[in-house]
Amino acid sequence: MNHIPVMLPEVLAALAPRACGIYLDATFGGGGYAAAILGQAACTLWAIDRDPDAIARGAALAAAYPGRLHLIEGSFGDMLALLHARGVTALDGVVLDLGISSFQIDDPSRGFSFRHDGPLDMRMSRDGTSAADLVAELDEAELADTLYQFGEERLSRRIARAIVAARAEAPITTTGQLAAIIRGAMPPSRDGIHPATRSFQALRIRVNDELGEITRALAAAVDLLAPGGRLVVVSFHSLEDRLVKRFFVEATGRMPAPSRHDPRGLAAPRVADFQLMTVRALRPTVAETAGNPRARSARLRAIQRKTPDAEAQR
Repeated sequence: MNHIPVMLPEVLAALAPRACGIYLDATFGGGGYAAAILGQAACTLWAIDRDPDAIARGAALAAAYPGRLHLIEGSFGDMLALLHARGVTALDGVVLDLGISSFQIDDPSRGFSFRHDGPLDMRMSRDGTSAADLVAELDEAELADTLYQFGEERLSRRIARAIVAARAEAPITTTGQLAAIIRGAMPPSRDGIHPATRSFQALRIRVNDELGEITRALAAAVDLLAPGGRLVVVSFHSLEDRLVKRFFVEATGRMPAPSRHDPRGLAAPRVADFQLMTVRALRPTVAETAGNPRARSARLRAIQRKTPDAEAQR
C-alpha cells in the first residue's frame, strides 16, 4: 500500500517547522506529514490517531526519531486533554489532515470503500456503532436525513426507501450489498462518480462523528497555539471545508459587521488573536492530482496566532 501525503510541500510551507519547536500532527494516518516535519527540522512532534493500526504502523517512525516523535491513540477532538495529560500546554504548530487515510480506504476489512467487498464497518477506532448498525437500525426518515445532511445526497429519500426495503428481505452486512442497493435505486451516473459515493461518505461521517470531531479539534488547536503558532488544515469535501472556513473567519475577526439595527453593533469590536495565512483555500497542483487522483478535492487553509510584536504594531 502506497501512502502519499496530500499537498505536502504546501503543508510544510504553511507550518514552517523550526528547530526546538513543538508540533502536533493530529491525524497521523500513514505518517507522511509526520516524517516530513521531523525530517525538515530538529523539532518535537506529537501525533494523534484513533485508529490503533495507525499507531502500530507509527512505531517504526518513532524508533527512527527517538525522543522526538510521541504517538497517542485517541481522537483529535480530544487533543487538549490528551496533551495536557502529558504536560504539553503550548504548541508551535498543528496540522489536521481530515477524512480517511489511504490505508483505511484500501483495506477491505475496514469497510470504508465500495470498491472492494468487505464488512460494512467504517469505524476508525474499531469500537462503537458501525455502518451496518446504522443501516439496520435507523428508520427511513432518519436514514434519509443522514444521507442528505452528511453526504449532500439529493436522492436520499429514494436511497433510504430502497435500503429499508432490502433489509426487510435480508440483513445488509457488506459494502458490496449496500453499494448494489444504492446503484439499483439511482439513475445512471453521467459524471463518472459512483452512485454510492455520497451515501458511503454520509454513513462514515455519522459513524465517526467527524464533523463534531473537527469542531472540537479546531477549538482545541487554537487554545494550544503559542504566539506565532500556526494551524494548517487540509479538507476533502465541502462539509469539512465549510466548517474550517467559518471557524477561521471568526478566529481572524473577519466576520461581517452586524446591522446598524443589531444591538451587538454597539459593542467594541473584539480584537482578533489570529491572522489569516490563506485568503483563499490553496488547491493541489495539476501535477499532483495527475499523480495522486485522491488529492483532487483537497483544500488547504491556515491561520497564525499573532505575536505581541504584531499587536504592538497595530
